[in-house]
Amino acid sequence: MTESAASGQQEQQIGLREQVRARYAAAALAVTTQGGDSAGGCCAGTELELDDQFGGALYDAASADQVPAEALLASLGCGNPTAVADLAPGERVLDLGSGGGIDVLLSARRVGPTGFAYGVDMTQEMLDLARANAERAGVQNVEFLHGAIEDLPLDDASVDVVISNCVVNLSTDKSAVLREAHRVLVPGGRIGISDVVAEDRLSPADRAERGSHVGCIAGALSRAEYLDGLRAAGFADAEVAFTHEVADGMHGAIVRATKPA
Repeated sequence: MTESAASGQQEQQIGLREQVRARYAAAALAVTTQGGDSAGGCCAGTELELDDQFGGALYDAASADQVPAEALLASLGCGNPTAVADLAPGERVLDLGSGGGIDVLLSARRVGPTGFAYGVDMTQEMLDLARANAERAGVQNVEFLHGAIEDLPLDDASVDVVISNCVVNLSTDKSAVLREAHRVLVPGGRIGISDVVAEDRLSPADRAERGSHVGCIAGALSRAEYLDGLRAAGFADAEVAFTHEVADGMHGAIVRATKPA
């Protein structure tokens, strides 16, 4: 790659990152100032308006009852990772791109007072909302950290489980995200991620035709790309299971893998 091409690619990545930050900052402010009327799902305001496939509608009533209404309204994900992560009392959990805090709060309740739940997000408005939601919920075994999921502000081998809800697809450096998840996990730790994943038949151009990057579509990995990325990062027992279709050939999916002991 030439120097000019590399520079252009970097500028494009910075531009996409800023679009994502602005989108999620606006969603947080909508919940804070308007009661969530404008938040919608992950793809609200883009080509897709699929409220039954993104957002708070994907949580069961029991989970929804455990968090403040503001946390549910701010949910922009494509699944419920806490329902598939098999969290146990005493575990330490990290949520990549924690947004308004719903999955951190649910995780904190699942791991109990002897466990702990961290959230990392790059959007200050979401962090402010998440901290307010934790206070509303009376949950104390949580901490929300400002940072990038490509460069996590946690020590090596500091958590037992990494979760994420429709955020990895938004990163412009997914290899770095998976390497960082591997780094912060203890040996024997695991990931349980909800994400949008493409069928292997779709090229990057095909994905871009179906939706925007900020709309959780254009930046999605294919199933094979996800599995290859997990293996390259050092994970074992990787699996990607489709759960529901969000566009032609694009699916909400559960991604699981373990860090070898």
